Amino acid sequence: MTQEEKEKETVNRQDTSSDIHQHEAEHKADTKKERRKRHERNSDHDRQVQEMGEKLAEMNDKYVRLYSEYENYRKRTNTEKADLIINGSKDMIKAVLPVVDDMERALTAMADSDASKEGVQLIYNKLMNILSQKGLKPIEAKGTKFDENLHEAVTQFPATDESQKGLVVDVVEKGYFLNDKVLRFAKVVVAI
Repeated sequence: MTQEEKEKETVNRQDTSSDIHQHEAEHKADTKKERRKRHERNSDHDRQVQEMGEKLAEMNDKYVRLYSEYENYRKRTNTEKADLIINGSKDMIKAVLPVVDDMERALTAMADSDASKEGVQLIYNKLMNILSQKGLKPIEAKGTKFDENLHEAVTQFPATDESQKGLVVDVVEKGYFLNDKVLRFAKVVVAI
């Protein structure tokens, strides 16, 4: 190879080398642009993922609240239905109570005549048995401390000693529970 050929080859190599360097520089610049674009796209994706996560959390919260409201509603209606079933005969029993009162008074008045008293006593016992099966229970008042949640004071009586103060000394009209709820307050005389 001649000197001239060697110089041409060196120039060609230098040109090729500079072309390679220029191409590499362009490639690096393109890579930086692509990285920036890729980074921007990833940022957009991250932001979208975060927004979707927030929307999902919001929807989940709404679902949990709605489910809780439904469960509370279901429990409340079941309780109301059970109460209605248990206390459905309340009005009928309340209407029969004056008859029970009259029978008790008749039994007291018939203390002299044993024959007629026995018949009325049997009817009374049968009626009270039926009512007790339906959940009716008398409120025991005489000798107990006055309780405004169970008793209605119709009159007051002076106490004979300190131990009687605030106690029920007489029952004018019996009170009744229906399934452990007060159906009718006991009308009582209270010692003061």
